[in-house]
Amino acid sequence: MAIAIHPAVDGGMQAGSPDFQGGTLTCKCRDAQVTVSIKGNVAFNHVCGCTKCWKPEGALFSMVSVTPRDNLSVTANAQKLKVVDASAAIQRYACSGCGVHLYGRIENKNHPFYGFDFVHSELFKERGSAQPEFAAFVSSIIESGAKPEQMGAVRARLKELGLEPYDCLSPALMDLIATHTAKAKGVLAA
Repeated sequence: MAIAIHPAVDGGMQAGSPDFQGGTLTCKCRDAQVTVSIKGNVAFNHVCGCTKCWKPEGALFSMVSVTPRDNLSVTANAQKLKVVDASAAIQRYACSGCGVHLYGRIENKNHPFYGFDFVHSELFKERGSAQPEFAAFVSSIIESGAKPEQMGAVRARLKELGLEPYDCLSPALMDLIATHTAKAKGVLAA
């Protein structure tokens, strides 16, 4: 039996549509669902092993992507959203009813990812958002209870699904962070 990574990828990757124009994310409540509207497609979609993000029941990884902050708006039941950990760099807004994280926002203007909100793209009601591209913070699933001796099999399963495993972010995102830091230090021209 294959190792279960996340319900949205375990049955194989669903190709995203280049024509995806956005949609609505919804929490898992039966009544008074929190809804969030996203304009346009998401970027850097990936499965993430960190211990901070919301994961569906039984999943080893969450699924996270980013959207420009101006492309996100809460459209229903915003009063149900609560920040999970106010001390975290990413302020994750979760539904107080079902616990699902609807989005994460960075308020620190000096953070490399300021201006982008983090969303769980599997919550879209519509199909066609960008498919996951890689796996981040893979070793962190050990902190959630995965057995260290399983890690070889987990990484093999990720590769089988076409998700290159990293114990940080993807090289492209790490380059963005390093570029931001170099510009802030004056090493590179802004």
